[in-house]
Amino acid sequence: MTELIDDFKNKLLQIADGERAIAMRAYMKNHFDFLGIPAPDRRKVCADGIKKLKTASADELIALANSLWASKEREYQYLAVDILAKHYRKLRFDDLPALLQLVQKKSWWDTVDGLAGVIGDLLRQHLSEGQRVQQAMDAALLHPDFWVRRIAILHQLGWRELTDVDRLFRYSLALADEKEFFIRKASGWALRDYAWHDPTRIRVFLNEHKDRLSALTYREASKNLTRLGS
Repeated sequence: MTELIDDFKNKLLQIADGERAIAMRAYMKNHFDFLGIPAPDRRKVCADGIKKLKTASADELIALANSLWASKEREYQYLAVDILAKHYRKLRFDDLPALLQLVQKKSWWDTVDGLAGVIGDLLRQHLSEGQRVQQAMDAALLHPDFWVRRIAILHQLGWRELTDVDRLFRYSLALADEKEFFIRKASGWALRDYAWHDPTRIRVFLNEHKDRLSALTYREASKNLTRLGS
């Protein structure tokens, strides 16, 4: 794995752009340093290395992600998310705590939302194992770190007919009193995503709970409802 990490880093350093890095850092509110590499270019130069990981174990993938997370520039965390997203089928349900640990390191919406997709894919493939899968997100909803709570509300994105709608609504109401922008926005996003599958049910929920939900959540959830119809 050390050799592969070195290969990733060498390829990324070869296409680093200092001027672009300044702009990327500014866009991310100066929270992180960057190499200055757009996502398409990063994925292109790392594609072969990511493919080589098809024989890697879950433990190796988690260890690799942690090593990349420890690197300074943000592109390395993006690469870790790319790797986990590509090979999520190798991950076990018991790897969820390790993924949630990553959520809490160098946290911002960019990596958190990427990990939300990985965690959502992981949990969806283990739904047949019963309630413990979704109950793990019940616990995440109560976590003191709001980024973990954001994972809880976003983990069903794209699930469509597999969505536990009662849980989605329960989570939205449980988070309704939160003042954190990233929670309010995520709640609206989660509701809006399910509206693509069942706009009527979302419309009914919003009408019933408009006074309870924040204006931001309601606004985000309502987007596209007129276009989707009843």
